[in-house]
Amino acid sequence: MSTRILFVCLGNICRSPTAEGVFRACVGATPDLTVETDSAGTSGWHVGDPPYGPMQKAARARGYDLSDLRARQFEAADFNRFDLIIGMDADNLYNIEALRPVGCSTRVALFTDFAPETGMDHVPDPYYTRDFDQTLDLVEVASRGLISHLKTV
Repeated sequence: MSTRILFVCLGNICRSPTAEGVFRACVGATPDLTVETDSAGTSGWHVGDPPYGPMQKAARARGYDLSDLRARQFEAADFNRFDLIIGMDADNLYNIEALRPVGCSTRVALFTDFAPETGMDHVPDPYYTRDFDQTLDLVEVASRGLISHLKTV
């Protein structure tokens, strides 16, 4: 059986597509794990757009290809489509939870919950910080942590 995971940020052009792409690559190197992934944004500003150019460039420099991804907006129906919804920061979690259907028990977590050793409580948005490598560093650590978690459940 496959685990379905949705990564969510604000615009779905930097953090969540990066998380999806990096995690997808990490899972590809983990043959005993079957996972389906997607990403979305809590806003609809960038629907249909590819990941932000500088983010794609930084990811590509580390061997991650994000070019096939396109932004979409998070919707309440995602609670029924996914087993785990992962937000990049507290604002994302708030906006995700605001759409939770009554009685729905789909787990929602922060991506940094899977990287406690970093001491971070959010994935900084490189659209604003311009630190694309920091985002990739954190996403790589959190991806490995998420994979370890999935192997134990």
